[in-house]
Amino acid sequence: MRAILQRVDEASVTVDGKVIGSIDKGLLILLAVGHFDLLDDVHWMVRKIINLRIFPNENDVPHYSLEDISGSILVVPQFTLYADSSRGRRPSYFDAAKPEQAKKMFDELVMILENCNSITVQIGKFQSHMKVYSCNDGPVTLILDSKDR
Repeated sequence: MRAILQRVDEASVTVDGKVIGSIDKGLLILLAVGHFDLLDDVHWMVRKIINLRIFPNENDVPHYSLEDISGSILVVPQFTLYADSSRGRRPSYFDAAKPEQAKKMFDELVMILENCNSITVQIGKFQSHMKVYSCNDGPVTLILDSKDR
């Protein structure tokens, strides 16, 4: 499972001209599921997302986690994080999970995040063309891969 986390002051996702999710201070997460991912990868990713101390204290030092600040999350599915562009001019996506498996894992991750009392969760639309807007804070951008633990 791969994710790009961006610390944001605000972010939103639009489908067919309609805003379907928006957040204020928190994390914009672009998330991809690999065909080899298991439920253990979902749980690892959730723990990382909510516990990484990347929000600044009064001295502008990263000290607080998303849970500490009762922040928000906008999770956007993005299978292209598994692109392999090492050969030719057109990327392949063989390592990305099939849509049915990816949706199941995506939904599981979202459900676990929604059960965190202090966190608000919004989501993008699976298998849709989306427009994602964000106002990055920092900028702080992290790349997580559950296979790198």
